[in-house]
Amino acid sequence: MCASRSRTTVHKPRILLADDHKIVLEGLRGLLEGDFDLVGSVTNGRVMLEQVEHLKPDVVVADISMPLLNGIDAARKLRESGSKVKIVFLTMHPDVSYATRAMEAGASGYVLKHSASDELVEAIHEALAGRIYVSRSLRTPAMEELLTPGRRHIKSGIELTTRQREVLQLLAEGKSAKEIAAILDLSPRTVETHKYKMMDDLGVKTTADLVQYAIRHGMVSGTT
Repeated sequence: MCASRSRTTVHKPRILLADDHKIVLEGLRGLLEGDFDLVGSVTNGRVMLEQVEHLKPDVVVADISMPLLNGIDAARKLRESGSKVKIVFLTMHPDVSYATRAMEAGASGYVLKHSASDELVEAIHEALAGRIYVSRSLRTPAMEELLTPGRRHIKSGIELTTRQREVLQLLAEGKSAKEIAAILDLSPRTVETHKYKMMDDLGVKTTADLVQYAIRHGMVSGTT
């Protein structure tokens, strides 16, 4: 006697991976594919924005240091666009200041790469549940205080606009004003205006000084 059984389809959470190192992406696939639906992978922050819109993932697992647009500024742009996607950063930066900036940009998780095998799956589930996860090695009293409601948006010093940060990252990556204009759909003159306004606001005199500012603030890597 054959009895038909109704099957309940279980929909796994949809995950988009964003990292410019292919070896890392392959490792993440092996780590996550059993628990999640991996809908795609990208290697820079601008394509990440496009694929969030196209693929509608539940969570993005992203590196901070990515070309064309770093992960933190990509997260800011997603929040400014009204996107509700959860963002979990997977990074090599064991620095509370980076984690704080990630939270200010709207991230739900901050996991160190060397802890990925132990913590990333948990961090994704915490993000899906509406909670914030930070790697255990970074959970100092100061970090806990910075993540409490009412303190996550405290900023200090000069704040560049989103557009200025986009221009600065591309300058730091060695792009010319003409190349930046094409990427951002601006005129070269507008790019130069942003550049000189940043130099004036930051009190620096050369493009090299701007590049050093970008490196110090984690917008690009200090090594190539």
